[in-house]
Amino acid sequence: MLDYETMRVIWWVLLGVLLIGFAVLDGFDFGAAALMPFLGKNDEERRIIINTVGPVWEGNQVWLILGAGAIFAAWPHIYAVAFSGFYLAMFLVLCTLILRPVAFKFRSKIPNAGWRRFWDWSLFVSGFVPPVIFGVAVGNALIGVPFTFDETMRMTYTGSLLDLLNPFALLAGLVSSAMTLTQGATWLAVKTDGDVQARAYKTTVAFSLVTAVLFALAGVWVAHGIDGYQIVSAVDPNGPSNPLLKTVTRGPGLWLTNYGTLPITMLVPLLALCGTIIVALAVAVRRPLTAFLGNSLTIAAIIGTIGVSMFPFMLPSSLNPNASLTVWDASSSRTTLIIMAGVAVVFMPIILAYTGWVYRVLRGKVTKAYIREQGGSVY
Repeated sequence: MLDYETMRVIWWVLLGVLLIGFAVLDGFDFGAAALMPFLGKNDEERRIIINTVGPVWEGNQVWLILGAGAIFAAWPHIYAVAFSGFYLAMFLVLCTLILRPVAFKFRSKIPNAGWRRFWDWSLFVSGFVPPVIFGVAVGNALIGVPFTFDETMRMTYTGSLLDLLNPFALLAGLVSSAMTLTQGATWLAVKTDGDVQARAYKTTVAFSLVTAVLFALAGVWVAHGIDGYQIVSAVDPNGPSNPLLKTVTRGPGLWLTNYGTLPITMLVPLLALCGTIIVALAVAVRRPLTAFLGNSLTIAAIIGTIGVSMFPFMLPSSLNPNASLTVWDASSSRTTLIIMAGVAVVFMPIILAYTGWVYRVLRGKVTKAYIREQGGSVY
């Protein structure tokens, strides 16, 4: 059987995979919804955009549920601190996620311009706000979250919602928003034709460039503008899940330590640049699916860069660095991780196979002719 250290690393990797799956698949839902009021110049074009994501958004959102469930079961300390400290921010995300299905269902029920305009902007809010909040949460994780534990492992959090909206976290939110808007634009280029597709191509290039610039700026800020964290005491990777058993130092540039220790990790942020180049070339030769896959690579590389930079930290504490949560002291028991891994081995291939089958069945473009033929039977 695999030892505790290995199981912890496996679940750290699996959590990253789930987050990437959510960002890539639900990302184009968010991006398309946020772009819809701008790329759709009339009601018919907006219905085309809505119906590119209407049949798949619910399945894509399952990745968010899987990610949250994995944090709850595999990393209970992370779940307790993050969902308590970020409670109001998560509540805001939940409100917008609830707004999305309502907007999908009711938007086309009444042929009234004012009614439909209201739900169009509701879809914009539900597509724009969650990626920004998720990015802000990641930005705060890089800075450190103001929490600590007492000797009985009772958690204390001293921050507020306004504290989360600091300059670096807002930049991280903009990076998250830009990459999902790019993902939405590439998806619309794949699924539409005519004027909507032409606008989607232009939007793809613009937001892909914005993503690259903001990501580079965030990288410089991480290197020179915020403190990183580093464990300075001996830590047993097979030890108990007690974050108070280590000593952590905090200082400028420490998030770059892993790149110096293992230079091959520099390939991860470089892949984000490669993805941007692929997007630009694919748009130039009108290969929308290649552009979509290229931006998916960018998203995966950005999330991977965060993971590589922070490892083994998962949620540092700015209030008491020694209480920071890491891969080695924030997990569930070894038995729990093994059981969950067995479940994942069985069900993840089923989920992936079913997802692939759904996208194959729903392949093809959503056109004006399709919307006119289907009438009220589609969104």
